[in-house]
Amino acid sequence: MQSITKNNFDFIRVLLAFIVFVGHLGALTDSSQLDFLTHSPVEVAVFAFFIVSGFLIARSYERSSSLKSYIKKRINRIVPAYLLVVFLCTVLLSLVSTLSFSDYFGNVQVYKYFFWNSIFMNFMAPSLPGVFGNEAVNGALWTLKIEMCFYFAVPLIFLLFGKNNKYRNISLIILYFLSLVFLNYFDMIGKSAVSRQLPGSLCYFIGGMLIYFHFDQFIKYKNTLFIIAIITVWIDLILHIKLFSPIMISIIVLYIAYSLKFLNNFGKYGDFTYGIYIFHFPIIRVFATLGLFANYNPFFMSFICMLVVIGVGIASWHLYEKKFL
Repeated sequence: MQSITKNNFDFIRVLLAFIVFVGHLGALTDSSQLDFLTHSPVEVAVFAFFIVSGFLIARSYERSSSLKSYIKKRINRIVPAYLLVVFLCTVLLSLVSTLSFSDYFGNVQVYKYFFWNSIFMNFMAPSLPGVFGNEAVNGALWTLKIEMCFYFAVPLIFLLFGKNNKYRNISLIILYFLSLVFLNYFDMIGKSAVSRQLPGSLCYFIGGMLIYFHFDQFIKYKNTLFIIAIITVWIDLILHIKLFSPIMISIIVLYIAYSLKFLNNFGKYGDFTYGIYIFHFPIIRVFATLGLFANYNPFFMSFICMLVVIGVGIASWHLYEKKFL
């Protein structure tokens, strides 16, 4: 049976981060030439991140020597870089604000932004005064509060159901369908932004967890499951309803993670994905605010923007994130 440690998760995370970056590039540049980039499946990529988290976090908790060890590892992975991007945006974006430095730092909204974003409640203060037309500074951060909730949900699930596979499986399946009710209801009434919040996104996380708990069976039948998953997702798309597609997308993502063995060493130079993900949104907006996409070739500036985002992601990992791990 295939080893659980030999996988392509590093490749998948970089691919998903790139999909999100491309979609936001098309949405934030206001360049008609880049409109086609808005077709990048950002929502699917975000849900796929949740699937990967479900698989890896369940594994992390099961392998941790204690709850304290697990919480420390999870917090060290997500919180330091998150606080860094919030702090840097609060301070450095004063350079592109329409307000003077004194007016900017004298505005209570700056401190509201820093406070609420520091505790993962981005929706309470998404903007900074005079920055990006008072629109959201970092629209990518909404997923991090959900990720933190997932981190604390896993120990709770283990506490309630232990390692009894029967009860745990039943409970996860019930939670899966309750999550789907929430997700589909708000989708149907036109509130897709609400549907993606908890508990709507929980079904994707549970998909990753279920595959982890049945990893040997998944590997044994992965080729057949992959074909079934592709067909099922297609049917859900035709019917415009998410019923089995979350678990089926989970199968597709994990199939990629445990196929194509030549991608196993993709992350040997470091895990830059998180830095790329949390920094890309404000970087794109700074480029757009400075008129770089409008006044120069938008394709060339998109390439430059991508290089800057990758560079920041690499620097974030080597100079900051890695030190906490």
